[in-house]
Amino acid sequence: MATLLIRHATLLVTMDAQRREIADGAVFARDGVIEAVGATVQLPADADEVIDARGQVVIPGLVNTHHHFYQTLTRAVPAAQDAELFGWLKTLYPIWAKLTPEMAYVSTQTAMAELLLSGCTTSSDHLYLFPNGVTLDDTIEAARAIGMRFHAARGAMSVGESKGGLPPDSVVEDEAAILADAQRLIDAWHNPHRHAMTRIVVAPCSPFSVSRGLMRDAALLAREKGVSLHTHLAENDNDIAYTREKFGCTPAEYAEQLGWVGPDVWHAHCVKLDAAGIDLFARTGTGIAHCPGSNMRLASGVAPIRALRDAGVPVSIAVDGSASNDAGHMLGEARLALLLQRVAHGPVKGPSALTAREVLEIATLGGARVLNRDDIGALAPGMSADVVTVPLDDVGVAGAHHDPLAALFFCHVPRVRHTVVNGRIVVRDGQLATIDLPVHLERHNRLAASLLAG
Repeated sequence: MATLLIRHATLLVTMDAQRREIADGAVFARDGVIEAVGATVQLPADADEVIDARGQVVIPGLVNTHHHFYQTLTRAVPAAQDAELFGWLKTLYPIWAKLTPEMAYVSTQTAMAELLLSGCTTSSDHLYLFPNGVTLDDTIEAARAIGMRFHAARGAMSVGESKGGLPPDSVVEDEAAILADAQRLIDAWHNPHRHAMTRIVVAPCSPFSVSRGLMRDAALLAREKGVSLHTHLAENDNDIAYTREKFGCTPAEYAEQLGWVGPDVWHAHCVKLDAAGIDLFARTGTGIAHCPGSNMRLASGVAPIRALRDAGVPVSIAVDGSASNDAGHMLGEARLALLLQRVAHGPVKGPSALTAREVLEIATLGGARVLNRDDIGALAPGMSADVVTVPLDDVGVAGAHHDPLAALFFCHVPRVRHTVVNGRIVVRDGQLATIDLPVHLERHNRLAASLLAG
């Protein structure tokens, strides 16, 4: 049985029930599962694979709960740089309609590479358009090759412009076909067991791109199959106005009417969730993926994270698509979450502030809870061996060694040194160990250029 030992960490942050932070800390894992956590002198002295973490902070792998991997092909498109959500989508839909299976595969690995190099070990991806033979299988196979823990969300759009929706008719699908493919994917790929590397999520795109009937049927299918549900909700003022005009209710009321609340559901954004919606989500255990970078980039607003947390709503952090952020750096996204709440809702010492340790909790345990998992998000016996080490020798954290954990979020965030997923080292000494990244990026950039050129 394969064993792994990470030892002599300057600081090991467990995020366990006691929130222990251990100087000269160590983690010992066997076959991808943690067996022991503690001071280095208390753990085994050797293993099949040993990582010396001197001068590094060791944290649980971060959990990214909302992304659109294919959008790494369309970062910073000039015509969409200064648009809000609806205008941004209308600009990019015709470009995305030319997506191919190869592009889906390659862009998935590009997005995952960026995440893995920034401390993320588990990610969801929301793929909601399937032109030219693209399938969700393309992204699942890409994830397996690069070695990331993956929640693949089978998105969908079924209401095009001719029926009052936002997307062009060319990128929408038949609703019966959507549900049939979701069931196929669950049967083929979903693993419900602890430490699973692949899970399927049922995820119609948004209120402005699918029907009420599809939302309701998707919820019934997900619960029959025992999988989670995910969609976009209450992202900006236009989103709210569309829901009120078309359905005569608020986004939270819309979700409740269609069975889209509960601990098996999480919604992206919720920037404009009202007080009644916050109460509903708290009562039902409905989760939220907070995407601060995207919300800033598209001028959507600032999600009320402090109010959501105080009410008991499960909150996680996500980078969102890399054409609306346009980055996928998970530690960087957590830093934005920390600072943005202070800008919008300070004061620092008052009830509205987030702390560095709270942001790490949201990015680890918060993500695990939103994804309905009890095996990731903390370094403790019985948990998956998803571990990240971050070096403290970068100029950007010089002078902050008195609180190495806080340095990760208040200071410039360096690349991680090592990323371990399920006991496997996928980033070693700051370099991806599973794909040749320079060669891969050349291919990615060629595909991006061809996509924009049409």
